[in-house]
Amino acid sequence: MIWQESKKFIVVVIGAFLNALALNQFLIPAKVYASGFAGVAQLISSIVGEYTPFTISTGILLFLLNIPVTILGWRKIGKSFTLYSFISVTFMTVFLEIIPLHTYSEDILLNAVFGGVIAAVGVGITLKYGASTGGLDIVAMILSRMKDRPVGTYFFMLNAIIITSAGLLYGGDKALYTLVTLYASTRVIDAIHTRHEKLTAMIMTKKSEELKTAIHGKLVRGITRVPAKGAFSGDDKEMLIIVITRYEMYDLEKIIREVDPNAFTNIVETAGIFGFFRRD
Repeated sequence: MIWQESKKFIVVVIGAFLNALALNQFLIPAKVYASGFAGVAQLISSIVGEYTPFTISTGILLFLLNIPVTILGWRKIGKSFTLYSFISVTFMTVFLEIIPLHTYSEDILLNAVFGGVIAAVGVGITLKYGASTGGLDIVAMILSRMKDRPVGTYFFMLNAIIITSAGLLYGGDKALYTLVTLYASTRVIDAIHTRHEKLTAMIMTKKSEELKTAIHGKLVRGITRVPAKGAFSGDDKEMLIIVITRYEMYDLEKIIREVDPNAFTNIVETAGIFGFFRRD
């Protein structure tokens, strides 16, 4: 248990470092904008620096933007998820203040692509271990539960605002390069960890009762039990079918490994759900 939490903490810190590296070494120097709250913090920092006599760093702004979101997430989503998300934001802020601004290339396209890919690796591994980089992830989850719309809708809306603002303030080319960054980020995150909101897990196991008890002890999700028989071995088994959100996949995977390492699990994307699905 301690090792699992320690590993999760380490991965969250590494993810925060990669995000900060992508911003300070690629995106900020090229004036190309990241997705989510990091992009919002970049925009505000640029506007304040150019149109007022004051300056405020992207890292400080990112931290300030996440404080009210963290409070909401703590109340509406879950303490563990929100805590690790806030840890990610805190370390990202620290790394943004430590890592110097530096340009490896004057080519904006290279900065957009490499910045997007490095940031996406940070986001992807953080999501894979059951946390997030805060900000938009938490806002999108809360709005999705209130309005019953896909999380992706809210990601698209905020990122559209970032792209439009970048285009209006700094020219259409900045908006297009920001689109390149968002596309590269999305593709890499998809490869590391699915962005699909809901997933269906089909678990073939001989320890269905123990697994059911363990899953219900951690996740508030319904489980359907279906009798099954191995075609090759002829062994009697049960298939447990459970629909989860992508944020719960890390916990489910950990439970399966602990209770029945020999279980066979198939995870598929769920396009839609009709009927009751707990959202709180």
